[in-house]
Amino acid sequence: MNFLETNIKGVYEVHFFNATDDRGSFVKTFHCDSLREAGLNAEFQESFYSTNKQGVIRGMHFQVPPEDHAKLVYATQGTILDVILDLRRDSETYGQFAQVEISGSNFCGVYMPKGVAHGFCCLTEATMVYLTSTQHSPQHDSGIRWDSFGMDWPVVNPIISVRDQGFEVFSQLESPF
Repeated sequence: MNFLETNIKGVYEVHFFNATDDRGSFVKTFHCDSLREAGLNAEFQESFYSTNKQGVIRGMHFQVPPEDHAKLVYATQGTILDVILDLRRDSETYGQFAQVEISGSNFCGVYMPKGVAHGFCCLTEATMVYLTSTQHSPQHDSGIRWDSFGMDWPVVNPIISVRDQGFEVFSQLESPF
């Protein structure tokens, strides 16, 4: 695993070990020691995946303390524009966002620390995998409205859940981080 820090401190584009030949590809998406050596959280409690249609936007999601979590995300198929918004009040990049294109064929993922909101836009049909350092806690689950922080999403007429449409706008957030 190789880690390339984005413009947001603690958010990394992760390049996974991969081997491709005429049979297909082999990809190592998690290696505990590599994360630890990079100073990152390597203790994950749950793993999820979502299947998504082209044009879907999911996000911007986070869990509030004490159930806030770090995440490692990647796509197993399709192409996604992953977006991470810094919600840490004492961060010099508070309110700024990073974006990383990840796909089933570029062997990249994103590591994000506690204190950020996460979302993505599906540029094609895609399957997204998430590892989280805490378990899902509905009473700590929250989010920021996807269109309220300056991101120029690359999709016309996005498919967005009722839940995600109902999140508060970033300018009204009293960040818990």
